[in-house]
Amino acid sequence: MPGADIAALSKAQLFVRLAEGLAGGVTVLTPNQRLAQALAREFDAAQATQGRSAWESADILPYAAFVGRCYEDALYLEIGSGLPILLTPAQQHALWEDIIRRSDAGGALLAIPETAALAADAWNTAHAWRLLASLRSGELNEDAVAFRDWCAAYSLRCERERHTDTALLPDLIAAQLSGAALSKPKWLVLYGFDIMTPQQRALFDALRAAGTEVFVSAQERREASVLRLACVDARDEINRAAAWARARLEADPQASIGIVVPDLAQQRQALVRAFRRVMAPASMLPGAGAGALPFNVSLGVALTSYPLVQAACLILELAGREIEFGRASLLLRSPFIAAGETEAAGRARLDLELRRRAEPSITLDRLLATIEAADAGAHAPELAQRLRKLAQFRKSDLFAARAPAAWAKAITEALKLMGFPDKGRSLDSAEYQTLKKWHEVVAGFALLDRVHAKMGYGEALLRLKRLAAQTLFQPEAPQAPVQILGVLESAGIAFDHLWVMGLTDDAWPIHPRPNPFLPLEAQRQAQVPEASIEATLALDRAITRGWLGAAREVVLSYAAADGERKLLPSPLLRDLAQGELALPAYARHRDLIHAAAKVEVVEDAMAPPLAASAALTGGTAVITDQSTCPFRAFALHRLEAKSPEAPHAGLDAMERGILVHRVLASAWGQLKTKTNLDAIGAAELEALLARAAEEAVTRVKRDRPATLAGRFAEVEKARLVRLARAWLEMEREARGDDFSVAAVEDKRNIVIGPLTLRGKLDRVDELEDGRRLVIDYKSTAAPASAWLGERPDEPQLPLYLVTTEPDAVAIAFAQVKAGDMKFAALAADETLLPVRKSLPDLGWDAQRAEWRRVLAQLATRFAAGEAAVQPKNPPTTCRNCDVQPLCRIHERLGAGVADQEGEDEG
Repeated sequence: MPGADIAALSKAQLFVRLAEGLAGGVTVLTPNQRLAQALAREFDAAQATQGRSAWESADILPYAAFVGRCYEDALYLEIGSGLPILLTPAQQHALWEDIIRRSDAGGALLAIPETAALAADAWNTAHAWRLLASLRSGELNEDAVAFRDWCAAYSLRCERERHTDTALLPDLIAAQLSGAALSKPKWLVLYGFDIMTPQQRALFDALRAAGTEVFVSAQERREASVLRLACVDARDEINRAAAWARARLEADPQASIGIVVPDLAQQRQALVRAFRRVMAPASMLPGAGAGALPFNVSLGVALTSYPLVQAACLILELAGREIEFGRASLLLRSPFIAAGETEAAGRARLDLELRRRAEPSITLDRLLATIEAADAGAHAPELAQRLRKLAQFRKSDLFAARAPAAWAKAITEALKLMGFPDKGRSLDSAEYQTLKKWHEVVAGFALLDRVHAKMGYGEALLRLKRLAAQTLFQPEAPQAPVQILGVLESAGIAFDHLWVMGLTDDAWPIHPRPNPFLPLEAQRQAQVPEASIEATLALDRAITRGWLGAAREVVLSYAAADGERKLLPSPLLRDLAQGELALPAYARHRDLIHAAAKVEVVEDAMAPPLAASAALTGGTAVITDQSTCPFRAFALHRLEAKSPEAPHAGLDAMERGILVHRVLASAWGQLKTKTNLDAIGAAELEALLARAAEEAVTRVKRDRPATLAGRFAEVEKARLVRLARAWLEMEREARGDDFSVAAVEDKRNIVIGPLTLRGKLDRVDELEDGRRLVIDYKSTAAPASAWLGERPDEPQLPLYLVTTEPDAVAIAFAQVKAGDMKFAALAADETLLPVRKSLPDLGWDAQRAEWRRVLAQLATRFAAGEAAVQPKNPPTTCRNCDVQPLCRIHERLGAGVADQEGEDEG
């Protein structure tokens, strides 16, 4: 607390003196920016109330800004040439990193950037609270010894290179005040300083010695109605605070309302969501503009969380070594690069095509190769051209080591090559401010030249992204009546209504958090806030007293439970009476829309009939999907409503199956007959299969070059040879009669009912007597019952049979599975294949006629537009179906959709 030797001013006296303007010579200092802004607004309101139409702005600023201003003023005086250069926060952090990395202790550290931040905080604390002498003690732990050595290296580096920093600046200014040259205020008023560090006191004493009159002032306490309120949980607490704020604002639109949240950083997203839902529900509707909200959150978010900056970072990542495809996909669809809106549809199609071919991680060169291989550049020619330019720039300018300023220039050029930001798209106010802040971060990165040597592109990008992530930012917005603040920001500000939440016994008082690099006992003796239980309790008790006198109405709330865990109120609240708070029930926009709806139920299971000339995709899957669910067939094959694919690591089951198919097709293409299989020697068969595996892997490798490379490709080829050999050995031993393989991977036109489809038969065997068998390879074969019934699960083989091989005498799944090689078949004769039971109950001829009837009926229904939501076996049929959002099967089955309170509602 400020000492008794400093005279006090009331706020009224302060405003009278401030009203004199420059002639009054008054400068007011506050502990933080938020309080300075609030006091300035309060002063302006007081002048307007007195009927003045114009007045001089009051000189009200935070303590740190005042010290910085004194330093800048000194630079323009004769003494300026002898002053050290002030490091930016980024330069300070880089310097600490470099010193720690070069130290003996740094070799054992895994998180040097985080350690550097903690060391910089210890350095600031040590100067503010005069703790450097404690580091010369002989009784230091390992951390303190390491920090002492780092401090020595940091001080030496600053002295040698003529640097200073924000921790040293107040002492530097205090030393210059004895001369008459440096400008000093007549009056200096310290407003809202509940805590004053020894360093601050020394500066203020130096100002007094130089002739400045120093006063203290603070917000006068108000008579308040205080309520302690228990809420069900944290979500209920936030929702009730939002409803309370809206009710108070509706009762008095001119009221000032404060919401104080101790863990604001963790709760920010939930708070914004709840307050928008309650206080500005229209802002959550689709297409709503970015209008001003009735509340403001004091804490910004990381600059990298803004889409515009994300796009910039993605461009720079793509120009690096490798990037996750998901992040590259975000960039391709970003509106912030050249032609982002005019090519939006084409880029979406390009993205879908790339998802089919790309690896989970991708380089810029592989991305371009994939675009060219898929002939997808026509979808987005401007994007393809920009990517090619970036690739050329990458090779020519992004490999050599450079100084930070040179990297800043190269990074700016790389962004320009991608058309960032898109000049064809107008930025709104928030985006413009975000872009300006990004430029400031890049400029700040360029200033690292003073403390950092040359670095590679990867390190430069990492440092720039970290600098952007550490920059908290939110666009400027009009003053809002509801202010959501952190604890320290709320100190000294007056409101009409104040709600403080989160005051449970494990959150308030906060737990001590001493800096581990400074001797604990020295921190305790200096009464550093948060260094000890006693100092923390004293500070939090003072803050609580300040809340109780900061508004006419004060609500102090806590959550009574966190899941199953019961919570208690803070001990600092236990003397306050607990009560209840009646609040209006504000309906959510979503509920109002649903309540106003007039639902008309129309049963419409018929789509327009399929045009005779319509082209269908999906081949025989049309019949399979019609059997599974008519709506699924309609959605997939007529609406083409398919979920985007996601690149995956390694090979998925389908790709592995394709490889097995191709190896066996190649093997039988050379063997041709069972007689040749029986005659071939083991070594010759091994060589044949090795060639087949090599060919199969090479074909798939065209689309998956990174996956099927090196050791993985060799392992996959060995697996294919093993599987194919085992399958051929089973056929050699289990099938006694000779046969020839009449067709492999054979593409056929399939005409069934009104449909003409395309299909590919894995294999057709021909026996010595001319009879044929239709075979399909599977890694796991379905039972023969999957071919039967009005809605067969696996209609593909019956479809091949009745449309392309009507005289065939068997259909069979060939299960090619390690340790379980077998056939699953239906046949006219049980001796045709090594299957225990293969005769259909109806007899072969009757079964073929039944298949023809069932399949023609399914084809006719599809062509007629039958699209009823009738999954064959819900929920199994629906579990992995892409079209659930269209058919809304869960509503039809009565399961409903979980109503999550935390979700955004319109």
